[in-house]
This record gives sequence, C-alpha cells and structure tokens, in this order.
Amino acid sequence: MKQTLIFGNIITMDEKRPFAKAALVKDGVFIFIGSAEEAKKLASTDAQVLDYKENFIYPGFLESHAHSHFAGERAIGQANLTQVGLTDYAKYRKIIKEFIEKNPQRKFYIAAGWAENDEYVSKAYLDEICSDKPLFMQTSGGHSMLLNTKALEWAGIDATYAKKIGYEMVHVDANGEPDGYICENPVAELLQKFPTAFEDAKSYLLAWQDMALQKGFTAVADAGSEIFYRNSPKAYHELEEEGKLKLRTYAYLLSPDNVEDPKAEVARIVADRAKYSGEYFHVVGVKAFLDGVTEAHTAWQNQDYADQPGYHGVERFNDHDKMVELIVAADVEGLSVHVHSEGGGATHFMLGCIEDAEKITGDMDQRNVLAHLHFVTDEDIHRMATTGSIPAVPPLWTAAVPGLYDIEVKYVGQELASQSYPIKSFYDAGATPVFHSDYPVSPSMSVPQSIYMAETRSLPKEMLNGVNTVNTQNNIKEAITRKQSLRAMTINVAYQWHQEHRMGSIEFGKLANMAVFDCDFLHDDLEKVIKANIVATIVDGEEVYKA
Repeated sequence: MKQTLIFGNIITMDEKRPFAKAALVKDGVFIFIGSAEEAKKLASTDAQVLDYKENFIYPGFLESHAHSHFAGERAIGQANLTQVGLTDYAKYRKIIKEFIEKNPQRKFYIAAGWAENDEYVSKAYLDEICSDKPLFMQTSGGHSMLLNTKALEWAGIDATYAKKIGYEMVHVDANGEPDGYICENPVAELLQKFPTAFEDAKSYLLAWQDMALQKGFTAVADAGSEIFYRNSPKAYHELEEEGKLKLRTYAYLLSPDNVEDPKAEVARIVADRAKYSGEYFHVVGVKAFLDGVTEAHTAWQNQDYADQPGYHGVERFNDHDKMVELIVAADVEGLSVHVHSEGGGATHFMLGCIEDAEKITGDMDQRNVLAHLHFVTDEDIHRMATTGSIPAVPPLWTAAVPGLYDIEVKYVGQELASQSYPIKSFYDAGATPVFHSDYPVSPSMSVPQSIYMAETRSLPKEMLNGVNTVNTQNNIKEAITRKQSLRAMTINVAYQWHQEHRMGSIEFGKLANMAVFDCDFLHDDLEKVIKANIVATIVDGEEVYKA
C-alpha cells in the first residue's frame, strides 16, 4: 500500500477547502488534504515525499477538446513543414521549395499550418515549385487544404467529384475543373487516404501524451478520435494494454454528416466502447461536425456573409430529425454528443435539436458539448444553460489577432466580429463553460496563456514579436476571473465527462492528479502569470514529468 506525501501551496478547487499545505496519497488517490503537520502524522514511515516548497499545486489540468493523433503527427510525423499561423504565402512557398530540394526521395509532401488571408491562391501556386509529385498544404485549422495538380490526381478530385460534392467545398476554375482549394468533407476524406503505419500512429499518440503532460494536463478529450486515423481507438487500446498510457483520454467517436442511420451509428460506437475502453482510454460520446470555420467561409452563420450576399456558410450536419435521433440514441447508451459549432447558425440549430431530444428522453443531464462558439446570440447563450449543454470555449482565440481579425471583419462585419467568443455570458447564464485549445489547431496549449487571454481578451506582448503598439483586445465585456478560468480547466471539464467524482479538484477519494507551477494563478500579477513555468506533473500520485 504505497503512500506519497506531497507538500506545497495547494489550490484545491474544492469550495469547502480551497487551500491546503499538504496532501497524502495512497494507491493513486487522495486520502488526506490539509495541514503539513497532520499529513506527517498520518503518513507511513516509508512514504515517498514530494516537497514542492513554495510552488503552487493545482488539480491536473483538463483539456476539453483536442486532436491527439493530429497533434502527434504534426510533431513527429510526415508534416515536417509545420508553420502554424503563417500568412505570408511567398515566405511559406520558399520554405516548402527548400524542403523539397533537400528531400528529393519523398513520394509526396505535406505542409501544415498555413493560415488563410484574403489573397486567393490555387494549384498553380504549388505547381510552380512542385509539378512532378503530390504536394498538400494544410491550413492550421485543418478545415481547408491546397493541392497541386499531382495531388488532385492522387486524391481522385476531378470535375465530376467537384460537381457531386459542391463547389463551396471543392473550388473550381472557369472550366469547372478543381483549382486546388478544398475544404470540409473532401479534406476529411483525404486525410483518411494518407498512408499511416499502425505503429507510427501509436508513436504519434505517445508524442502527444508527452506534450500534454509537459504542459500540466493529466486528462484530455479527443474530439473525433478517428478523424485523422481510422484505427486510433485500437492504437489507444494497445498502448494501454502495453502499460504506456498515463494521460487519460475521454474520446468522442466520429459520426458522418447527416448519418444515414443514427441508431446504427451509436450501436457501432457502443461496440467500440466495449472493445477498446479502459481506465486511460474511454469512449464517452459521439462527435459530429455541424459546420466549418469563418476564415474559410464555411462556418454556418445566422446571417449572410458580408462579402457574399445570399450565402451563410456550409451546413454539414443539418438534418434536424437525424440529429435528434442521434442525441436520443446516444443518451440511451450513456453517451453525449459533442459537436463542432463555429457559426451562430450551427449553434442555434443544435440547441433546437437538444431541446427536442430532451422532450423525448426527459434527461436534462446528458451534457452535450458545443465547441468553438465563435458567434452566439443572447437567446442561445441562455438556451445553452437551460438545456444543460456544455459550452467549450477557446480563450486562446479571443484576441483581435492582426490580419486574422481583419478577415473576420471583412467576412461578417465589424459589429459581429467585435462580439466574438462569449465566455462570461455563459457563466452569467448559469452554464458550465470549459476551455479548449483545439490543439494543434491552436499554435499552443497553455494554462498561463489561457488565463491571461481570458482575463485581458488580448495577446500577451510575448506573442506580438515585440510590436507593443498593436491593440489586440476584443470584446472585453466577456472577460472572466482567474477562478472562473481555473474552473474551466479543471472541475468543469471533469463535469463534462461525468467524471467530477474522480477528478477536477484535490479532494478525498479523487485521483491524485496534479500540476505544479511556480506561480499563484489566482493572485500573482498577470505579467508573472504569462511567464509561469511548470515544475512537475503528477498522475495517480506518481511524478510523470519534472522540469
């Protein structure tokens, strides 16, 4: 019966006992939280001691929406040309060209991280530097991609395919031929075609695990485990069987848009849950895409795009009856539905579906998740609370980022752009907001940055490359407190997964998962918060990362 005695400034996120100086752990769970003197009295003589002195100990941080395989693949996989957020097309093309010249043996090339701006580029942009092999350039958000001519041929994207899928998702030239730019469903289909060895997929998940643990995260949600690799659940399962998983993962398995048979789809997910779920990988729900993203003109807005009258975006999953059936079928099996809902139209649609499903099930505690929530009406903010739905919000996206914000204004208008990403309003309405990074869609996954940006709604100067004259603050009325930010990365996320009895706070009987930083996130100056360093990450009472 192994014990571990832990000392430090403990911020518990437990309302009854918010602070402590020591914790005692036995068999991976907390058996005491309180004073150092009492902990020493209760500890066995051979207890392991972890003394973090004046550093600050928090519950292990929880990520409500990320993409594990995608993150690991970008870190160590085929996309060796990752330049997240780069909008300088000429500079990126030069980088790609140099990489191709240094790696002539490759059969195809993948670049990742391109950020769209208002300059339209087509396959000719890539053909000029690579005409004999497939070249793919993914956007940082993952919803769009630019292909050269050889890549279009490799993927089987031709005029017939474009007409079938729709020109809003496969752009064409004046002759009806694909011009190289694709988004949404065609991108998802293409990602599944990229050759990935099963053992490589396992290595990507382990690389992602290392990244998350080094940031202080002890559990994450994989939002659509099979989006980037069909056999991800099996890869997780094998890693758990091999004893290699430390990062708990709560998975939402992917449903097709307007799925033909919602009950059969839920039955498939339930079968995978039975086959692959364990302690460190567990299936908790269904993931669906309602729309795309504003910067690609594919988010489903409540109104027309300002620069495209008569068009309000891509409605991916827009069959009301099928969504209601999916929610009801999931509820019967103890699953929730987690949707990508970027535009206000998508959110309005989903909340209507949840309301109708709840009339059928009577279950007001399914905890369905709507992620991203770029634009949300006051009416839908309140409906989020009354339906018991979980708003997954991105503090890292709240600032008016130079260049990207200008595109938003052009696409949806100044008034709407200035009302983006509500967070405080969700709290005020009585909902349970959770933070997400959507890593690797976001260039970072950071507790300090999330706290800083949720309070200031602006970029820290460290992210402005020394340009301190730019005002990046946006929608400051939606700023929240430090305590609310910490809740949105701890106990609220545990609640999302129906795991609040096991994690999210430092309490008796809960898993001994902790993150240690050299900063008091509740009281230190914000400029110190943004520079906070992680000291250690603890899972089940064991130090799994030490700086």
